[in-house]
Amino acid sequence: MNSLHEAFAQAAALVASGDPALVDIVLLSLRVSLSAVCIATLIGLPIGAAIGVGRFPGRRALIVVLNALMGLPPVVVGLLVYLLLSRAGPLGELGILFTPAAMVIAQSILILPIIAALARQAIEDAWTEYQEQLRSLGAGRLSAAFTLLRDTRFSLLTAVLAGFGRAAAEVGAVMIVGGNIDGVTRVMTTAIALETSKGDLPLALGLGVILISLVLILNAAAYLTKEAAQRRYG
Repeated sequence: MNSLHEAFAQAAALVASGDPALVDIVLLSLRVSLSAVCIATLIGLPIGAAIGVGRFPGRRALIVVLNALMGLPPVVVGLLVYLLLSRAGPLGELGILFTPAAMVIAQSILILPIIAALARQAIEDAWTEYQEQLRSLGAGRLSAAFTLLRDTRFSLLTAVLAGFGRAAAEVGAVMIVGGNIDGVTRVMTTAIALETSKGDLPLALGLGVILISLVLILNAAAYLTKEAAQRRYG
């Protein structure tokens, strides 16, 4: 019990003192995850909007596939990206395996279906409610999609945060394509796994506290923003 108390005390000291190793890991984690979220958002929101307002053959099957891809196993994504970026793979000439860029690619693939599927549901619900009004104003499906993306932006923020949460908590894929190289590709989740296996609980606990705090802060900010918008715009 005393050793556990000591581990928590040392973890708190590492966080409070801004330990350089801990700060480097946190900053790299944020850079990788936020980059992946930006890429997945730029691709996923238009896809979700297009499916939400579109009516075309195979739409239901596409929705089923998109929803299924939300549960993509991270290690499978990591393996596929590894094969693509390895020297023998089609993208091996890029030379980005075991770099943060490879980790961004893997995380983007993982969270793209999440953002697209949640955006599709939000846009489709809004389209069902405002379809007649938009059509009476002469809006086609394309312009309606852009309008609904703007009007549901606070709901879409939840989808983006869900993607960030998945990216920030991911271990398997980034471990495979990043290699968990100290000072190069070691992020919070891989560092927690490594330090726990080594028995270095203070660093693992410190990183765990920071990871949970970041997710809580972002979700609280999104909730408060949405509440403020609802009070302002009714």
